[in-house]
Amino acid sequence: MVRFLTRRVLVGVVTLIAISIIVFGLFFAVPSSPAKVMCGKNCDAASIAQVETRLGLREPIVTQYTKFMKGIFVGRTYADGTAFERRCDAPCLGYSFRNDEAVTTILSRTVPVTISIVIGAAILWLLIGVSLGMVSALRRGTLFDKLAIGISLTGASMQVFFFGLILLFLLVYTTGLLPFPSYTPFTENPAKWAQGLILPWVTLGFLNSAIYARLSRAQMLETLSEDFVRTARAKGLPLRRVYTKHALRAAITPIVTIAGLDIGASLGGTFITETIFGLRGLGKETVEAVGFLNLPIVVATVLLAAVFIVVANLIVDVLYAVIDPRVRLS
Repeated sequence: MVRFLTRRVLVGVVTLIAISIIVFGLFFAVPSSPAKVMCGKNCDAASIAQVETRLGLREPIVTQYTKFMKGIFVGRTYADGTAFERRCDAPCLGYSFRNDEAVTTILSRTVPVTISIVIGAAILWLLIGVSLGMVSALRRGTLFDKLAIGISLTGASMQVFFFGLILLFLLVYTTGLLPFPSYTPFTENPAKWAQGLILPWVTLGFLNSAIYARLSRAQMLETLSEDFVRTARAKGLPLRRVYTKHALRAAITPIVTIAGLDIGASLGGTFITETIFGLRGLGKETVEAVGFLNLPIVVATVLLAAVFIVVANLIVDVLYAVIDPRVRLS
């Protein structure tokens, strides 16, 4: 078990290093003048030279990357030899001169919003979707199964911007049952935090639960037809034990894989959901940074999204070891 986890952690670290090299190279090595991109069309030669000096773009690309990685662990100082000087404390992911603040400061405001949205929605779509799909498979052909299929088809056919606007119209503007979505830090007021995120949770949770319901149903039906399930039944084991201990554990493995990827990708940014409900999270911040050509923020968010994916896959590997004994023995 320890060897298995150690291998996965090492693979994750190597993957992140490779991604950081590729991302850094794409944004700072490929463009002919990253400073001109960040400075804008109306910048003169003196302004571009100043930006290049402040960002260290006149140094070799290897030196730039080394300083970038070093800044993550010990921080760094941006200066151009004049009175200008900005300190970026560790973990330093760059400095946004357009916003005049460290990228980590910007991320500290936006990442908690996105994490709050995704974690709450993920709990809903996993509980509702997987439960609905499993029960539907066990009651195949019944009225419950047909209703579950109909609901999942309806949810899978909708888009976030459409369903979210409907919920806003019905629950906020028409009936006033819920306040307009907002973000309050969990540590300040947990009740207000949850109340302000109910609509984003329900929107993402319902739409994704529809997909997981269909996936869980198909996987459970396939597992129920396997030889080991028929053997367990033939031995006279109670159906509840056959379904929960044998069939469910085998059917849920691929669902865990997809859930890990979905959650990791969603943590990288839920731009549409944040825009609909007026929440300034990582997705909205990233899209605006792309529009303003704010490369330090774009680089940092791409790397952060990669970290979310790698960590999610690591958690999935750990869950594999818990669910499937064969993984612990491999």
